[in-house]
Amino acid sequence: MIKTDILIIGAGPTGLFTVFEAGLLKLNCHLIDALPQPGGQCSEIYPKKPIYDIPGFPEILAGDLTKNLLEQGKQFKPGFTLGERAETIEKLEDGSFIVTTNKGTKHHAPVVAIAGGLGSFEPRKPLIQNINNFEDKGVDYFIKDPEVYRNKKIVISGGGDSALDWSIFLADVASEVTLIHRRNEFRGALDSVEKVRELRALGKIKLITPAEVTALYGTDGLESVTVTKEDETIILGADHFIPLFGLSPKLGPIGNWGLEIEKNAIKVDNSRNYETNIPGIFAIGDVNTYPEKLKLILCGFHEATLMCQAAYRIINPGKKYVLKYTTVSGVDGFDGTRKEAPKAVVQSIQ
Repeated sequence: MIKTDILIIGAGPTGLFTVFEAGLLKLNCHLIDALPQPGGQCSEIYPKKPIYDIPGFPEILAGDLTKNLLEQGKQFKPGFTLGERAETIEKLEDGSFIVTTNKGTKHHAPVVAIAGGLGSFEPRKPLIQNINNFEDKGVDYFIKDPEVYRNKKIVISGGGDSALDWSIFLADVASEVTLIHRRNEFRGALDSVEKVRELRALGKIKLITPAEVTALYGTDGLESVTVTKEDETIILGADHFIPLFGLSPKLGPIGNWGLEIEKNAIKVDNSRNYETNIPGIFAIGDVNTYPEKLKLILCGFHEATLMCQAAYRIINPGKKYVLKYTTVSGVDGFDGTRKEAPKAVVQSIQ
């Protein structure tokens, strides 16, 4: 039995930042995540993609944000159960919870914080008969390491930001990039659409619209694809086919925990502390919903901060926490380390 103060389900950015905020309140955290490494989508789906709306960072790669959050929380010695999915929850008579994973690992905590992002997610796959045969053999639904495509022939399908952004990025990596969309119009950012047009004019991106990839060929791996454009059939040599049609988010087993669900998200009380309809269970980050909700990482950080204050009151009933700015109080880690601003030296002038 793993015991902790706050059990965090989801080790994405919001879950990782919770470790730091809880640590300031002298609360221990343990995180469960179905992925084999921390970071959530930032490390699994787009580690090399830049993020522009993290305060204090004009631009930061998603993978670097994960590393920084892990470093920030390291002194509070969080525990991790990775590669396992939170399966069941049991509320005990004292109000605490036991959460068991799909591999039987049990966790006991007085507070549970669900920070599962979109929940468990699956890529939306194109309806190509033999596509499963080429998965991990040339067909990729996520781009983790762009260097895999160095000097390769790449075919990308999709009409959103991901398809546009990766076509632009890989234009300087791959030997050949072909972007295919079933419509002439794209639904991505205007500057990305303009950039694709520029790169097409320079011969760095091939654009085929309206069209679809309808067949895949190869023996040990992908070798070519068939593109159907109206009444025309085009055969393209391809080392990789990357369909970027988005994700189908699912709450998974958490959806059966008796929580109030609305449109595949967990309803919370945003007027106070993001608690769910079950006292002691909170939902923070993209997994929750409330009026005027924005699915932004920075909003998840704010929600985690207020949630930790509520967790402190549950764990320490009757005890009041006096907020002190870290610039004044410093930060004392559970590992014996201390971070503090240099103290002013008092000197007299003679």
